[in-house]
Amino acid sequence: MTMDRSIGGSVTAPRIRIIEIDAFERDIKLRLPFRFGAATLEKAPQAFLRVRIEDEEGRTALGAAAEMMVPKWFDKNPALTPAQNVDQLRTSIRTAAAASLEPSAPTTLFAAARLNEMETVRRLPGNPLAAGFGPSLIARAALDAYCRLAGISFFEAVRCNLVGIGGPMLPDDIDADAALAVLSDLRPAGLISARHTIGLLDPITEGDIVHPVGDGLPESLEAVITRYGNRWFKIKLSGAIDADIDRLMRIAAVLDRMPDYRVTVDGNEQFGAPEQLAALLAQIEATPQLARLRAAIAFVEQPFSRAITMETPLGNLAAQLPFLIDESDDGDGAFARARGLGYTGVSSKTCKGICRSLLKAIRIRTGTVPGLFLSGEDLTCQAGLAVQQDLALVSLLGLSHVERNGHHYVAGMQGASQAEKARFAAAHPDLYEQGADGPLLSIRDGRITITSLEAVGYASGALPDFEAMTPLS
Repeated sequence: MTMDRSIGGSVTAPRIRIIEIDAFERDIKLRLPFRFGAATLEKAPQAFLRVRIEDEEGRTALGAAAEMMVPKWFDKNPALTPAQNVDQLRTSIRTAAAASLEPSAPTTLFAAARLNEMETVRRLPGNPLAAGFGPSLIARAALDAYCRLAGISFFEAVRCNLVGIGGPMLPDDIDADAALAVLSDLRPAGLISARHTIGLLDPITEGDIVHPVGDGLPESLEAVITRYGNRWFKIKLSGAIDADIDRLMRIAAVLDRMPDYRVTVDGNEQFGAPEQLAALLAQIEATPQLARLRAAIAFVEQPFSRAITMETPLGNLAAQLPFLIDESDDGDGAFARARGLGYTGVSSKTCKGICRSLLKAIRIRTGTVPGLFLSGEDLTCQAGLAVQQDLALVSLLGLSHVERNGHHYVAGMQGASQAEKARFAAAHPDLYEQGADGPLLSIRDGRITITSLEAVGYASGALPDFEAMTPLS
């Protein structure tokens, strides 16, 4: 992949080269099955990348990133097995790494990330969402390495635009000066609300638990609220109207005990047509037991399959509730196309690339269309690098809540060595509390304290124990 030195134009951000990439994985087994859409997740490997960069003075530094390789989200083709889905993501990592390591002149982090994503998608045609997985990890690890080399935090690197957003790689619809103004105005918060995911198989009450895990962590929605104090929730829908209504009533019976709450609902591509979703919303409106829950809905996420979303106007549905794209957000122009269909929201996920999240935030803040919004959605981010880097991103973007479920479906830093657990716990005492087998994500009064993420590097004062991992298979 050729990266001309002129990339970045007048952008004064530092230039770097990526000179080493090592990829690893760690098997993760869920404590509870996570049902979303037509898939049930019980295990998945977590990918880890270690990247070395070199600046123009010849100085080098290491950085890292991590992400779950979740099957049946990036590609929901029923002909593919979960193992084949995971192999797609491994292929993306290998392809992106090969492209990044080809001889090139130093360039900005932004230009390197954009070019790597474009080149990887070109080499792996057919599914840009899956192809973009590897580039997103490399971009995060390279940014982490640069921050460590410069002795600065992720927040400072972005706000001062040391990532280099601008120049020829900036999309034509974004004004460079306006982008810089947005970046400099970003302010991370010290707290963020955790929006708890209610999966399709999750027990709602303690009486729903058939086979208790018995590990001391919450299993039912009731227990989650008691322990964590969540006030934001994300409800997964199945697309089967009668089953969804019954389940929503059981969920509402628990949530309505609270003085106040908000929810988002996620179709996970399970609705075949607007009429099907309209029928569900009409049934919700007609059900007295769902009155408070209906009033609490902030938005509806990705109701239709990505195969039809961009050909299916929301019509009258858009007047009832805000709608957000997630799986259909598979490229730089996706949100603009979706807006023409009635969507006003788009997701931020680190697995789609931090630069893409920043560009979406810039477009929303500098645009003239009212009511547009960005929302933080989860990919079962695990304790450690993955959840920390995602939390730092959404906090900097100004989001007040973010979906979090990695801590619910997986207990602590599964698979990490005791030394790694101790390092992360010591570096981020506000973010973690001590569990029976190491640090657990700390959620109190429904919120996560993230002050310690303003550490040197990309939101982590510690690095994983790579030597204890398995090389990417």
